Amino acid sequence: MQAPSLFVFIYLVLEILIMLVISCGVAFCTKKCNTRCANAGIQDRCLKYCGICCEQCKCVPSGTYGNKHECPCYRDKRNSKGKPKCP
Repeated sequence: MQAPSLFVFIYLVLEILIMLVISCGVAFCTKKCNTRCANAGIQDRCLKYCGICCEQCKCVPSGTYGNKHECPCYRDKRNSKGKPKCP
């Protein structure tokens, strides 16, 4: 391979790896938040805030309620009124 084509090849491989990492993170949060919000009264709001918290914290507590000790970042997030942000 010549230098320019090697550079393009390496660039494409890196782009593919980045896309895989991003899509794995989204799939992880979607799956975990669907479980977390399964019994929520307002499903869309629960999924929205769970998704935001999951992206920032990289974790979601197990089950549909409680267990926030499993993810301190998720547990400690607060909204502007000082109440828990994450469901």
